[in-house]
Amino acid sequence: MSNLLTVKELKEQGSLVDLLSRLGYQPVPKRGRERMYHSMLRNDDSDPSFSVNDDLGVWFDHGLGKGGNIIDFGLLYWKHLGFNDVVKKIQQVCSLEPGETRVARPRKAVKIPQHIVEQVKPIGTHPAITEYLKSRGVFDVARKYLSEVYYYVEDDKNVRKHYFAAGWQNENNSWEVRNRYFKGCMGHKGITFFPGHAKKAAIFEGFLDFLSWRIDYPEADQSVIILNTLNLLQQGINKAKAFSSLDIYFDRDKAGKMATRDFIKALPYATDRSEIYEGFNDYNDKIKAGLKIVAAEKRTKDDFFSGIRVPFER
Repeated sequence: MSNLLTVKELKEQGSLVDLLSRLGYQPVPKRGRERMYHSMLRNDDSDPSFSVNDDLGVWFDHGLGKGGNIIDFGLLYWKHLGFNDVVKKIQQVCSLEPGETRVARPRKAVKIPQHIVEQVKPIGTHPAITEYLKSRGVFDVARKYLSEVYYYVEDDKNVRKHYFAAGWQNENNSWEVRNRYFKGCMGHKGITFFPGHAKKAAIFEGFLDFLSWRIDYPEADQSVIILNTLNLLQQGINKAKAFSSLDIYFDRDKAGKMATRDFIKALPYATDRSEIYEGFNDYNDKIKAGLKIVAAEKRTKDDFFSGIRVPFER
């Protein structure tokens, strides 16, 4: 008799929350039925966007625009394993055995939420988006490249929640969006490409890094490849093979350094340019630090002149 659970048994007995906990992932504090995590399927999730409803046994990654059951998660998490090996892996991690009597969680058909884009407007229309881009120091240059994206998410009860963000389209014509609280994609993830010089290209992780670079190098003529997620590193490498001069501007954190290493391993003539923002995690952190210096200098100047008293003469 096989010790491997059937797919039905695994869906009924397996707990997504328990699996994630055993893998070392804990939810952020949140009220309600859904638990929110920093996505473990992506390495660019600065704000929690991976939701789990353990009562229904489903998950949804708002950044990937994908969701499903515990097996669907396993197939994405252990990409190198086949279907049967993923079932076995989940069973081993969760210490599940065939024939165990467990209280079955209620199951019902559930509609995986989808982002629906309603409207696209020019940058500068919504004050909250304007303020966000100004806080990142890229508002002026963003006008040329980004748009304001207005969208909604409809849940299984057909309740719509409306959102807005700054974004641009990738090569799959899906919107890569970001605001102060959320970073994700309205559809299928993909890289974004701006054609320029036929032999030279600059490569970035996301649009804030690219816009930050554009501030420092407004006249640069390179073609530009933006991954929009390090999960698309291989697609970026494939795109970059068409160029003989490559400048890499990835983050200086562990994931960014590993991606830079892998990129240069694949294309040894590529150059790591991240020393430009040495001492910062990424290019945009350097730009934001510059904003703080300018603001501090302005306050000092204002304080100086506020202390000067000009005598009044009739």
